[in-house]
Amino acid sequence: MGYMNTAPIPSSADQPRWLSAEEQRVWRSYIEAATLLEDHLDRQLQRDAGMPHVYYGLLVKLAESPRRRLRMTELARYAKITRSRLSHAIARLEKNGWVRREDCPSDKRGQFAVLTDEGYAVLGQTAPGHVEAVRQAVFDRLTPEQQKSLGEIMRIVAEGLQPSEAGADLPWLR
Repeated sequence: MGYMNTAPIPSSADQPRWLSAEEQRVWRSYIEAATLLEDHLDRQLQRDAGMPHVYYGLLVKLAESPRRRLRMTELARYAKITRSRLSHAIARLEKNGWVRREDCPSDKRGQFAVLTDEGYAVLGQTAPGHVEAVRQAVFDRLTPEQQKSLGEIMRIVAEGLQPSEAGADLPWLR
């Protein structure tokens, strides 16, 4: 018996809704693809820029933000990581000279992460190789229709997982 059970057991209030064999196949394919894709992109960025994929995402978000700066809490929310993990990442990016922190004048406890000119240049040098890795790993393998379907599916999943209630227990709020 698999941990998600493929036996067609009727569900009830006290029984799990086990995945069908086809659902389990889809789920496992998704997990394998997501794990391999993240590893592929992480290795490419480590090789080309000496940074993990999550750090690249932080630099991109800062580059897209007005004045290349964003509140740390907003950056944690975007990256879906704890504030502690973000603080560690920003410290490493600061050490490289790619990001600096600035105090928030309206909130004594708040800070901004700011993409430096050096960080912006590193991002510009790294982006072509990264977009090529993404293109080869994902988009070159799919038809335009599959690309559209994948985008719609991932949007639906993301929207369904994004809590709307205030006070939700989310890692990036800790």
